[in-house]
Amino acid sequence: TPAGCRMWTLAWLGITSLCVGAVWAVPAKEERRKAEKIKADLALYENLDLDNYDLTLDNYGEILDLSNYEELYDYGDLAPKIEVGTLAPRPKDPVALPDLSPTAETPKLQPPTAAIPARPAPIPMKGESSLSSCLLCLCIGTSVYCDDADLEHIPLLPPETTYLYARFNRIGAVRAGDFVGLKNLKRIDLSSNFISWAHADAFRLLPSLQELILPENRLTALPELPRSIVWLDARLNRIPSTGLRPEAFRDLKQLQFLHLSDNQLDYIPAPLPESLRSLHLQNNNIQTMHEDTFCDSHDHSQIRRALEDIRLDGNPINLGLFPNAYFCLPRLPTGRFS
Repeated sequence: TPAGCRMWTLAWLGITSLCVGAVWAVPAKEERRKAEKIKADLALYENLDLDNYDLTLDNYGEILDLSNYEELYDYGDLAPKIEVGTLAPRPKDPVALPDLSPTAETPKLQPPTAAIPARPAPIPMKGESSLSSCLLCLCIGTSVYCDDADLEHIPLLPPETTYLYARFNRIGAVRAGDFVGLKNLKRIDLSSNFISWAHADAFRLLPSLQELILPENRLTALPELPRSIVWLDARLNRIPSTGLRPEAFRDLKQLQFLHLSDNQLDYIPAPLPESLRSLHLQNNNIQTMHEDTFCDSHDHSQIRRALEDIRLDGNPINLGLFPNAYFCLPRLPTGRFS
């Protein structure tokens, strides 16, 4: 009937309008959701204070404070000039990552390599390669650094060694053969060890030795020195005057620095070579001197221009009692004059 047809047509139009409305409603809802998310993100970033993350040269020091950095070791007198701060740790060999694929074989555990010992390696004995000392110490060019390596003996050194630093160890003695054949050795620094004895020939046969540094040990006598020596530092030991050979420094024509402070000396070890520039004898037990200790009392025209630094403070001697002992010096010794 006509009425039935109209009812069917109205029903069909209603269903169609609902479907079209649903199709257009989905994109509109998605757009609203995206807009709300952008607003939320902007609100979040507005609350962040990004000024504190602005790294400039002005605030760099506040982030990385380098003001307490100190140079612990000074090797400033190497040739060529090299200044070394804290020793850098010995570089580690790169370790290959194991293959963990299902077809890979189970890797076999290898013993640790000798190049990076977890503990100090044994001291090489005579007859072994001197290169093994560079596993225990640090070799850079012709310099060998063995500081704080828990040594009890001086290791066998490469024959081309020029500078040896073996400070802060437990070395108790210097043996006759410790430096045999080291013709290029210029400097030996054995500061802060337990050395109580050094063989008479331990240093005497070194033709190039210029600097022998032995402070803070337990020496009671000085061995014979080579004539090439320029600087001898044996402060803070236990050396009495009887521990020095008679006229021990007379023939050392290149000696410029003689530092024997904080020992047990009873007198000034004269005669002193004309080359001497600095004599440190403070904090000993020196009570008297001869008028010829520094100057020739029979030659009043003598002038010792080089000897400008004499330290006798901390001794019981009254320097004012020897007014004729200093006429050839460019300046008076440091000490008590009354």
